[in-house]
Amino acid sequence: MSKVWRYLKPLSFFVIAAVWMFSSEAAAAGKTIGVVMTGNIPYYKDIHKAFSEGLAAEGIGPGSAEVVLQPPTPEPTSWANSVRKLVAVGAQVIVTYGAPATVAALAETSDVPIIFAGVYDPQSLGVLGKNATGVSSTVPVASLVKNLKAISGFSTLGVVYSTSEKDTVLQANDVARLESTYGYRSAKFNVKRQEDLAKIANVDALLLTTGCAAMHCVTNIISTVRKSRIPTAATIGGGEQSGIILTLSANPQEQGRTAARMVARALKGDKPSAIPVEPPKKIDLIINLKEATDMGLKVPFDILTSATKVIK
Repeated sequence: MSKVWRYLKPLSFFVIAAVWMFSSEAAAAGKTIGVVMTGNIPYYKDIHKAFSEGLAAEGIGPGSAEVVLQPPTPEPTSWANSVRKLVAVGAQVIVTYGAPATVAALAETSDVPIIFAGVYDPQSLGVLGKNATGVSSTVPVASLVKNLKAISGFSTLGVVYSTSEKDTVLQANDVARLESTYGYRSAKFNVKRQEDLAKIANVDALLLTTGCAAMHCVTNIISTVRKSRIPTAATIGGGEQSGIILTLSANPQEQGRTAARMVARALKGDKPSAIPVEPPKKIDLIINLKEATDMGLKVPFDILTSATKVIK
């Protein structure tokens, strides 16, 4: 009996896996998955790539489900219109990347399940409704500020945010509350479009929040502040190759794959209220050492050794 079980045990694993894959594919058959991915933002592109791979791992792909992608520009009307289009085509589930798209989706539908990824502090944003769940991208702003202070020793810290994006307002407020702890003054810059970049001035360092409008033109932001040798940090990935010196961000691959697993459950009939919101388990600390060196800044050894990626 033990010998028989020895051979049956691995076989049973593959049978269970096959049944799971088949049930996911069957549940997704003929279904439409809507995705709202704002603009030309590298972080969201990375999430979507991982999401697509995650769907495939769940047995959901071409032939079993159609993925309809909406790429709105970073402004409220465009977010709302994208969600309306997905509702109109009969999407059985809507996936949103980032807080603004998620807020727009909740405002447009209370019936279609919404699975979000890349959302900073979803609880404070109030996006945990009866038809929404997902994976949080919250990172400790205090750690980012502390490390940036150790690198640049700034006295005035600029914060790029947008009054149209509630998650960025939360982060800007977090930065303001840390002023006495780390000894600096913060200056907020409301950036909703490229023309607003001219506002950024008279700061020693700059922190970019998860703002879609800012990340949509991150290359231009870096080009603008680089002329004044102003170091930058961000709470969202994707800008490190453009020159952001310090990035503390929820890992986009984990965000996308987690969202895919949740979508698979939703397509099988699980209500979003039965799928717990997940915190980020993997946080990336990315340092652009080349950019820091070019600005004459030294990155402390303890920060370098704790980085998940160093660009040299």
